[in-house]
Amino acid sequence: MSSLSGKKILLGISGGIAAYKTPLLVRELIKFGAEIRVLMTPLAKDFVTPLTLSALSKNPVLSSFTNNELDNPVWNNHVELGLWADLYIIAPATSNTLSSMAQGRCNNLLLATYLSAKCPVFVAPAMDLDMYTHPSNQKNINLLASYGNQILPVGEGDLASGLEGKGRMMEPHQIAENIISYFNPSLPLKNKKVLITAGPTYEAIDPVRFIGNHSSGKMGFSLAKEAAELGAIVTLITGPTAQIISHPNILIVHVLSTQEMFVAVKEYYLNTDIAIAAAAVADYKPETQVLQKIKKKTNLLTLNLIPTQDILAYMGSHKKNQYLIGFALETNNAIENAKEKLYNKNLDGIVLNSLQDSGAGFSVSTNKITYIHANQSINKFPLQSKSDCAKVIFKQILSNDA
Repeated sequence: MSSLSGKKILLGISGGIAAYKTPLLVRELIKFGAEIRVLMTPLAKDFVTPLTLSALSKNPVLSSFTNNELDNPVWNNHVELGLWADLYIIAPATSNTLSSMAQGRCNNLLLATYLSAKCPVFVAPAMDLDMYTHPSNQKNINLLASYGNQILPVGEGDLASGLEGKGRMMEPHQIAENIISYFNPSLPLKNKKVLITAGPTYEAIDPVRFIGNHSSGKMGFSLAKEAAELGAIVTLITGPTAQIISHPNILIVHVLSTQEMFVAVKEYYLNTDIAIAAAAVADYKPETQVLQKIKKKTNLLTLNLIPTQDILAYMGSHKKNQYLIGFALETNNAIENAKEKLYNKNLDGIVLNSLQDSGAGFSVSTNKITYIHANQSINKFPLQSKSDCAKVIFKQILSNDA
């Protein structure tokens, strides 16, 4: 089930440049199962068109108290709108809108609906840095917070004025993340940081050839999706793959070689709560990379191979409070080899799958896994989809209160 399945969300858009981001917010919320209706102030239509928002939300966009396009004008009932919504998000909330909300002014449909709303209200301010820090705006923001509104923090960076500083509206995927967290307060991994590696790595021989393997990345991507659905903030470091994933809780870092993956892992690992090394990292690479394409001149080509960086060994040796899971793909002596890897790499658990099992391994959508805990307890599971395997793996992790 999607994180916002069945939730009714009202989006109020006021007249600021950040309104151009609101179509992305609508798409994010719908992607997670929400039903969206959009209200706009008249000035907001200067920055984003009602047609765009209507097409994305699949609902009429309202911007006035009456629908005057009909021969007999129809009242747009702000009371019904306020009662319909499970949550009202006002984004962007300009200085003028914040002031009107704080003082109870009611000169447009967005404000009237705010004053009638019985649901939680989220506010995403957006303005220039000097306006944002002005005492009057800070007073209004604090006043709105005291009324029980959820005030989302502003971002920092380039502003429409050409200046740089605080005042940017929170990015659409971050707003969606906050809304998801609000509706799912008891998720077992809420706010936990999870690092997952996925896919193969490629080690260049020359500009057109490489050493690699058949890993599709499906298992790692399934784990990332499950972690995000459980509330985690996920960093997915992936080698070359055709897999696609989009979730406001997932940051994707693309790499090509083992060395690139190692650099990325070092950047994120120390601030991680749970790390799952699901990538099929190349164990060897050519001693030298030829800068020009190797021409076929004889029937023999000799490559000198040297070991790549052992990423999992690094993670195990630098482990502090992280809960570290590895993967073992075996062809023989599977349990013994997996236990040895579990011990040698200083892991808290290892996921074993064997190429001897039909339907398991690389490039397929199913897997048959055995989960071995650090205490040597073994749990075997039947052949199932990699999505279901991901659920099983996190159940095993959570059973140890990671």
